Amino acid sequence: MSGAPTIRLQPHEVALLRGGSRAAVTVAVVALHLRGEVRAGRAGTMRASGVAAGAGALPRLTKAVHSALYRPAGMRELLGRRGVDEALGELRGDLVAAGLLRRVPPRRTRAARVLLKSLRAQHPFPAGREGLSWDDVLLAVSLYGDKALGSLVPRFAEAAGLVGRGGTADQGLPQSWGGGSGGGFTCGAV
Repeated sequence: MSGAPTIRLQPHEVALLRGGSRAAVTVAVVALHLRGEVRAGRAGTMRASGVAAGAGALPRLTKAVHSALYRPAGMRELLGRRGVDEALGELRGDLVAAGLLRRVPPRRTRAARVLLKSLRAQHPFPAGREGLSWDDVLLAVSLYGDKALGSLVPRFAEAAGLVGRGGTADQGLPQSWGGGSGGGFTCGAV
C-alpha cells in the first residue's frame, strides 16, 4: 500500500476542480438530464421537466440547479441564480477544507492536480456511449468537459447551449487551472 490518502469525490466536485463553477453546474445539469428532469428549452436554454424524483438523495448543487430551472435559463443566467451560487460557494468551501482548492487566489492545490491526473489515468476518455452507466457519463463529463459532452450527450449539450454556438462548459477558466502531475488518489462514489 502506498500510504496515499483516498479521496472520494462526486462528479460535480471533480468538475469544479477541473474547470470551475461552470463545469460543476454542467455536470449537475447533465445528471438531471439523464434522470429525465431537465431538458433543453428554446434558444440554448434549459428547463426543469418535472419534480426531481428522489431529490433528497441528490447532491446540494444538483438540487439547487433543478430548483433554479423553475423557469428556463441559459448557463450564464443559471450560474447567477442565488441557490446555485450558494451551493457552489458551499462546494468550494468543502474542497478548500479537503485541501484540494485554495481560497485566495482560487486555484487547485497540488493534491487536486495529482488527483485529477490519477482519475484521468484510471478513467480514459470513452470511445462511445455504449455500455456506459450514468455515473460513467458524469465522470467523463467531469474529467473531459466539452469533448465528453460532444461525444456522450451531443444533442442535449448543443440544444441546451452547453457547447457549440450557445456556449462552452469550459469557457472562462482561470489561467492557473492547468494540468498536474503525480498519482496515488482514487475516486470512489461517482
